[in-house]
Amino acid sequence: MNILAFESSCDETAAAVVADGRVIRSNVIASSVDVHALYGGVVPELASRAHVEAIAPVASRALADAGLALSDIDAVAVTYAPGLIGAVLVGVNFAKSVALAANKPLVPVHHVRGHIAANYLTHPDLTPPFLCLCVSGGTTAIVHVKDYTEMEVLGSTRDDAVGECFDKVARVLGLPYPGGKYLDELAQTGCDTAYPLPGAHVHDAPMDLSFSGLKTAVINLVHNAQQKGADLSLPDLAASFSKAVSDALIPRVLHAAAETGCRQIAVAGGVAANSRIRADLETACGAAGLRLFLPSLPLCGDNAAMIGAQGYFELLAGHTADASLNAYATRDLAQG
Repeated sequence: MNILAFESSCDETAAAVVADGRVIRSNVIASSVDVHALYGGVVPELASRAHVEAIAPVASRALADAGLALSDIDAVAVTYAPGLIGAVLVGVNFAKSVALAANKPLVPVHHVRGHIAANYLTHPDLTPPFLCLCVSGGTTAIVHVKDYTEMEVLGSTRDDAVGECFDKVARVLGLPYPGGKYLDELAQTGCDTAYPLPGAHVHDAPMDLSFSGLKTAVINLVHNAQQKGADLSLPDLAASFSKAVSDALIPRVLHAAAETGCRQIAVAGGVAANSRIRADLETACGAAGLRLFLPSLPLCGDNAAMIGAQGYFELLAGHTADASLNAYATRDLAQG
């Protein structure tokens, strides 16, 4: 079964064709990151305009790369939540038009569910139940994936998402946008114990996190050094920050595994590409006898292949929509 999928929740306009939720037949991405880099972050209006310009060409390219015509497609899947509302609307409306014109089922997909499904593309042998650490610019959560379309959030951030913290800390360190990748590279050359930083725990909620204090501590450290004219080792600070983030995430994943009895751990989202988090998870899961599934690096960021993968399982579960489908800036993961 071939699913034509669309993703436009932020600054990537993407289309893909995925077979049976496991095999990528094409995966096309048009990014507007260079435009947003001028402003140090995503400008929603510019992102929406870029999606309008790019979505038809990426759709045509996805079909061509897959060697298929629109008539060969069995269903159309699209990210309908969460994300920048103007950006999500572009993808939703285009997907509705394609589904209507081709007389194919329309499948709405939650963006974070899509990130989780990226693991099905990297690891064809992965099947629920498993735990998934979802870490991206907008989401930080530990999700119990009970079945392909049945999920429960066990813990999440009370404030900032971890990806947002990476980008803001990178900005205050003077690194290019998007900062997560550059901060990761910088951290690999630094000492991770040079700067003691606060943890991200939440009292009486062992699987929840709070990153606002950690982010503020780094920003204050940098500003104080600048005001005093003191030397500051950016590699050491980047390494110390990365360690603090990893030290917050890993114990909560292990706690969730102990609570649920799950022996399979997956990771999803843009921050799943972070080398420190990947390495620490491999070490921790190995020591605990847990099997770890990491998405391939190209599938960590936003893409349409992950939407096609999850769309396949949503379709099998009968989760389709009609032309009244709307876009949402926020949406509960458990609701789908």
